[in-house]
Amino acid sequence: MISFLQWIAKFNFGNFDREEFKKFLRMGVMFALIIGVYWTLRPLKDAVFIQLAGKLQLPYAKTISVLALLPLVMFYTKLLEKHSRERMLVILPSFYGIVTVIFGVLLLFIQSDIDALQQGSMGTRIFIKGVGYLWYLFVESFGSLVVALFWAFATDTTNPEHAKRGFPLVVAIGQIGGILFPFSIGGLPHRLGLKTDSLSIFCLGGLTLLIIPMLFYFLKKTPHELLDSFEGKNEQEEEKKQEPGFTEGLRLLLKHKYLLGIFAANFIYEVVVTIFDYNFKLAASDQFRGVALTNYLSIYGSCVNIVSLSCLLLGISNITRFLGISVALALMPIIVTGALIGFLTIDTLSFFFALMVGSKAINYALNGPALKQLYIPTTPDVKFKAQAWIETFGSRSSKQAGSTFNMILAPLQTSFGKIVGRSYYITLSAIFTIPLLALWLVTALFLGKTFRTAVKDNKVVC
Repeated sequence: MISFLQWIAKFNFGNFDREEFKKFLRMGVMFALIIGVYWTLRPLKDAVFIQLAGKLQLPYAKTISVLALLPLVMFYTKLLEKHSRERMLVILPSFYGIVTVIFGVLLLFIQSDIDALQQGSMGTRIFIKGVGYLWYLFVESFGSLVVALFWAFATDTTNPEHAKRGFPLVVAIGQIGGILFPFSIGGLPHRLGLKTDSLSIFCLGGLTLLIIPMLFYFLKKTPHELLDSFEGKNEQEEEKKQEPGFTEGLRLLLKHKYLLGIFAANFIYEVVVTIFDYNFKLAASDQFRGVALTNYLSIYGSCVNIVSLSCLLLGISNITRFLGISVALALMPIIVTGALIGFLTIDTLSFFFALMVGSKAINYALNGPALKQLYIPTTPDVKFKAQAWIETFGSRSSKQAGSTFNMILAPLQTSFGKIVGRSYYITLSAIFTIPLLALWLVTALFLGKTFRTAVKDNKVVC
């Protein structure tokens, strides 16, 4: 079986030694578990929050989660300074697994009688809304920390040569978890006719704890020579060297146009897609409620990963290889502009569903890998510090910007009525996003040209 899988994998990922292939299979299964849990928590995050706090509160929750991320990442960084990454892969899953189960118990009581509780006293309503916000922040932090920790561990146990062929295989296996878990676990309460999402949440808590024995199995079965980036180094000194500094990353970003361009490409995509995503969630919550909404959003999560995996297997990233990075970068603002035209003219849940699946999948398969390549002709400080700032705080700030714009919908509908207020919101969306997309296209062309020149001349950009 292993030989057969190796034969299949070589067409998309390259030739592996047998033990090396088994290592990345184990790593891929671990990543599939993490991604599967995360992509099941994501629809649960939105569905539960909408039920407990209200759909128009989503932009506020997104903004608060961004603000809460800074102290959380600082605390996480302190833990990394004190503990090795493999130990952190015990600490974090233990915390998230136990707290997930606690939320499952809370929601078992709250969701089963949600209508009566929301008609109760002011204190009861505040408590329910507070649980909704805490749940939202909790799931957001899982995506920010646990996924990042896995990749820190993966790079710590893999040399660069093996990573070239092994990491794409790990990502592909991870997509399988993102396909299977949301539909099978996230939609389970709805299919069983239950009133609460607690069963799904209990399952996810147990699966999160399962990461720990999988880690021990990985370390036990993988030959030491395949962990060469992990063995025999001073962990404290290495981690101090590689920990991304927030202020240093910001200083580098503001100093170089090239880095500002990368930031802009990330920022504009996230702003526009945050607007799309909010309207998709609003449309979904108009048609579905409670566990039915969770089931629908879980199907959406599975579909995103199905399309992403299909794009990977069909080789969409070969656009970068054969047509160049400039074409790959420039295609994204053009594709998103087409999506925006549809968003401005079509107002149906089915269209929003297709819009979000396509926007997410094409970003994972085409835009993300192209942007990663832009860091090749840069210094180590840029790779570790500026990149960390752009992809962590820059990405979150862009979602906050999109959420801040989305906050205008509620007051517009209050002032002008639901239909007229929404039409004003759509018009303002066009006024806000079209100049951003034009700027993105110009920036993409600049980045592609600068990258191409740097590689050709064998020079560092910054």
